[in-house]
Amino acid sequence: MAKIGVYGSVLAAIRRTGTHTWERFAASDPGLLRLMAGLRTVGAIVLTLVVLALLHTDVTLMVAGAMTAMVATFAVKEKEVRGQAVTLALGLPVALAAMSLAALLHTLVVPGDLFFVLLIFGAVYCRRFGDRGTALGLIGFQVYFVSLFVQATGPALPGLYLTLGIAFACSSVVRFAVVPETPTRTLRRLREAFRARLAQLMATHLELLDAGSDDFDEVVDDLRRHTARLHEAALMVQGHLEEGTRDAATAGLVQRRVADAEIAAERLGMLVLNARTAERADTITMHLPDAPVPATAKRTRTEDDALVTLHRDLNALLLLVARRAPDDRGTALAMVRNRLLGYREEDNLPPASAAVQDVFRGLGETARAVLGLRLALDGPQDESDDSPATTRSREEFDAEDLSIVGTDESEEPEDDRTGLQRPTTRAAFQVAVGSTLAVIGGEFLSSQRWYWAVLTCWVVFLNTASTGEIMVKGYRRLVGTVLGVVAGVALAGLVGDHTWAAFALVLLCIFGMWFTAPLSYALMSFFTTAMLGLLYTLLNTYSLDVLVLRIEETALGAACGIIGAVVVLPVHTDRRTDELLGTVLVRLRDVVSAAVEQLSGGPAVDLLGKARDLDTALDELRSSTQPLTHPITPLRGRRRTVRYLVALLETCAYHARSLAATAELVPYSRTVAADPRLARAGRRIGQNIDLLVARVLEESTEGEIDSGFSIAAMLEAAGSGALQSGTVTFRVLRHLQRLDEGVVGLARPLDVPVAGPRGGQGRLSGAGRWSCAPVRAGHPSRAPESCRASTARSSSGV
Repeated sequence: MAKIGVYGSVLAAIRRTGTHTWERFAASDPGLLRLMAGLRTVGAIVLTLVVLALLHTDVTLMVAGAMTAMVATFAVKEKEVRGQAVTLALGLPVALAAMSLAALLHTLVVPGDLFFVLLIFGAVYCRRFGDRGTALGLIGFQVYFVSLFVQATGPALPGLYLTLGIAFACSSVVRFAVVPETPTRTLRRLREAFRARLAQLMATHLELLDAGSDDFDEVVDDLRRHTARLHEAALMVQGHLEEGTRDAATAGLVQRRVADAEIAAERLGMLVLNARTAERADTITMHLPDAPVPATAKRTRTEDDALVTLHRDLNALLLLVARRAPDDRGTALAMVRNRLLGYREEDNLPPASAAVQDVFRGLGETARAVLGLRLALDGPQDESDDSPATTRSREEFDAEDLSIVGTDESEEPEDDRTGLQRPTTRAAFQVAVGSTLAVIGGEFLSSQRWYWAVLTCWVVFLNTASTGEIMVKGYRRLVGTVLGVVAGVALAGLVGDHTWAAFALVLLCIFGMWFTAPLSYALMSFFTTAMLGLLYTLLNTYSLDVLVLRIEETALGAACGIIGAVVVLPVHTDRRTDELLGTVLVRLRDVVSAAVEQLSGGPAVDLLGKARDLDTALDELRSSTQPLTHPITPLRGRRRTVRYLVALLETCAYHARSLAATAELVPYSRTVAADPRLARAGRRIGQNIDLLVARVLEESTEGEIDSGFSIAAMLEAAGSGALQSGTVTFRVLRHLQRLDEGVVGLARPLDVPVAGPRGGQGRLSGAGRWSCAPVRAGHPSRAPESCRASTARSSSGV
């Protein structure tokens, strides 16, 4: 019996380890999207190779079938199953037409090259028709490229037709039967990934609370990383809600609960950081890796007792997040939930400093958000052991749920640009010019492998929108290609004449391509080049000279792409970043104005939807600034300034989301009432943001940023004396104050004049006082050696 007990313990430990490892993997790949993409692509290729092998086709047709199956799988990006089926059905005739024309033009060099350029132009132009147009254009281009790779000719067309048909059929079987992917299933996995990342962030809060002075900075870095990963998972969940839920009300409910949990967890991390530091840490510490972290504070006996309690309750919160619905039963768990929700009441806070009590308040709000998330994802819970605080939270959720029903979704404004102003049209002309140069240059390098230069020119234009992005993507492709050549030489020597071993390594490289594609374009290029070395081995055309030529053609193609982007209708990085910066500021103003209006007693609106639009715009801006923050950029001061601007915008977005989350509670709360005084603060912040927008978009150079009274001084001057704890004003004061300071902090590097304080009743300081020289986000002005935040605090003491 003892041995059985030992074996049982070992098996249980192995099971727990396996579950923990899988959850960490699921958190690293939200929704398992990368894993499923890799498995689906590899599965389609394997099935194609098996069918072709049973038909005793030669190696050349097997290579063509494998490459076509890969294209038919990764090109289709539509979320709905019906849309995927339609695109695949249309893709087959497009592929047959591309293969036929390539074979017929095989011996006609000039007409073949001209058609290839026209095909590239059409493939890029088709992006304007959405996912289906993008997929069909990609299939046409890639199949034409496959025909060049296998040197298709007219007599070989019947066998190629059969190969293409088998490849598309196998891709469909794998997509719809072997590795099926539906919006509902994807959303379910994304929700579990969000839960896993939320648990990781909660565990980091515990580490931050226990961290010593030696590893404190390292834990803060972990806090930044896990907070960013939680935000990424939240955006992914929200991006799949429309297709993955049965109706708009359910989608709105899940969106609201996910946003609540994200905001509450992020705020809790900031509060724990404040409680551990000798002085209140600025919020930008969470978003700028180079921002200094204040030293840890010395603790009193009372503080130690409160932190012991806090450690216990953070562990309890982690338990609530990690426990799944089938295991969520028993009185003990209900008591834990009741205790945590009780911290929402001021009377239940333990004796401690104001900073530590803030953590307990944040703990109560996070427990409420976790309860709402569980209700939205797992359905109704047992209410038999609820405390009054828990009952009140459930009633608030019920009231909020009723408000979601019948809410109209805001529609995205349509792009009214026409002609050459349309991004797809501009990119089509740019890539056509670049491809023409690549064809000419490639022919000089090699009359047989010239198409590698054209392929590189094509791919550097995918998912790029400015000259800087194209330059960075070309650089990454070249680096990945050089490293891939080294790997290709080693792998080709390893496999020798073993055909199936080469195919097995090709499959591993393909899986690596699609698994790493969203993470690193250089890694994807590495796996692509290593795969090509193996394919050349299969085709008996492998040599070291061929792989060296691959590097030369890649460098030529990247250069031609950059020339096309610079010469033909260029979209400079500074212009694009300014446009996106203006969009972010406009959406920031919309969120703040609507939230403050609701906090002041205005009508309820879809604040979290506006916050999601802000997050989307901020992600686009962050992506567009990569050329300015890339390590290869020579303008170091400019890179630091851009990083500071993005970090400060992320800080402002965090406070705006927090305002929106609090404003959502006001219409349904029984204890917190709206405060009309807040409207004045909202107007000032909104007017300041409008001035920034006008300056960034070069609409006006008039006006000054108002940095007069602090928010607390403004509100106290408006009446009712000192601010009372427990009021909605007290709860949002810190967010308003930091948002106000952040907007003024943006004004200085954007070269917008700032009016000084007036009247001596309060002045703005803190995050807004930065020693940055004027520099536009994307303009070539040089920034000073550093941007240092003042450690002074506002007169409100917040």
